[in-house]
Amino acid sequence: MVAAALADGTADRDCVFEVFARRLPESRRFGVVAGTGRFLEELARFRFGEPELAFLAERAIVSDQTLEWLANYRFSGDIDGYPEGELYFPGSPILTIRGTFGEAVLLETLALSVFNHDSAIASAAARMVNAASDRALIEMGSRRTAEQSAVASARAAYLAGFSATSNLEAGRRYGIPTTGTAAHAFTLLHDKEADAFAAQIKTLGVGTTLLVDTYDISAGVKIAIEVAGPDLGAVRIDSGDLGVLAMQTRRQLDELGATKTKIVLSGDLDEFAIAALGAAPVDAYGAGTSVVTGSGAPTAGMVYKVVEVDGKPVAKRSEGKPSRGGAKTALRRHKPSGTAIEEVVIADAVDLEPGPGERLLQVPLVRGGEPVGDQPDLTAARRMLRERMVTLPWDGLKLSRGEPAIPTIFLEGSKK
Repeated sequence: MVAAALADGTADRDCVFEVFARRLPESRRFGVVAGTGRFLEELARFRFGEPELAFLAERAIVSDQTLEWLANYRFSGDIDGYPEGELYFPGSPILTIRGTFGEAVLLETLALSVFNHDSAIASAAARMVNAASDRALIEMGSRRTAEQSAVASARAAYLAGFSATSNLEAGRRYGIPTTGTAAHAFTLLHDKEADAFAAQIKTLGVGTTLLVDTYDISAGVKIAIEVAGPDLGAVRIDSGDLGVLAMQTRRQLDELGATKTKIVLSGDLDEFAIAALGAAPVDAYGAGTSVVTGSGAPTAGMVYKVVEVDGKPVAKRSEGKPSRGGAKTALRRHKPSGTAIEEVVIADAVDLEPGPGERLLQVPLVRGGEPVGDQPDLTAARRMLRERMVTLPWDGLKLSRGEPAIPTIFLEGSKK
């Protein structure tokens, strides 16, 4: 596209692109914006160096004119968007990118690959956090996804409210608390289960978490307390009927005097399984596969569409995948109690001023190609999401299928 636009002189036309989702994934009532921080980091280093240019030249993928243009590529436009940790709904203008066609169209795959992945993970993780109530959640899905997406998934899950991750690179890169336990292989390495527990405690201390379901869980719990004493930090159960086993284990721990030893459950947990365990005596959950795969919705379904060319609205009208023309902004309306009631998306709005109970959603992200403003860090985004979740109507927190938590209203030129 860029090569053709350079050839016919249209690459420098001013355009506005938007990132939005036409609909939420099946059974979802809300979406979580995640990936803004990662996108801005990637945008800063989005360049075409010698290896990339050589590849394009050797295979004659683009013209010499395009190669020269790519060698000097720097995005110099403006970007507004929903801050990380904000909620979104169908049609929400999550990103608005202003620039020349050539500069802006090249960002499509970058923006969508980050936001579709991270928002899908954060949206699923937020449902798990809500289902877990005040119990801790550990992200443990690194072995169920690709090596780079594992780090991004840990970040998105932490933003959504998870307490920690087993991925040490995510801890190093983003400051996320890390935690984990030994695997069954460590127990099987030793001739006796007691030997494995003793070795772990000697190295990590009595506050460690022992995996007690390699053989017989009841016997494993008994041996764990015999070796560690009543001050053992926690036991983890990774298989079986987790609800029943948690109750039996809690009773056994209390009888052994280990009343403060915590119980961690793991093993293919998703938001539905976590909700079903609500009455069980559980202190923490370890969730893996369902987190890093978006719990059945591995993509947020966001698209990247041009909505203005040289100041004039343009719109795709194909059946089933229409888009709305014109650059848009958005606000969310709330009841006096603070409960959200509707998402209002407005095209061609100028100097929009929110009224009582209304809150503008987009913030400046990039000006002249450079990041601007104080974007929320991971901790601040995590706090923002927690605050936004409280504004959802009760129906919006249900795990069952249904309409989005609030409707999206589209207006032209005015919010009135």
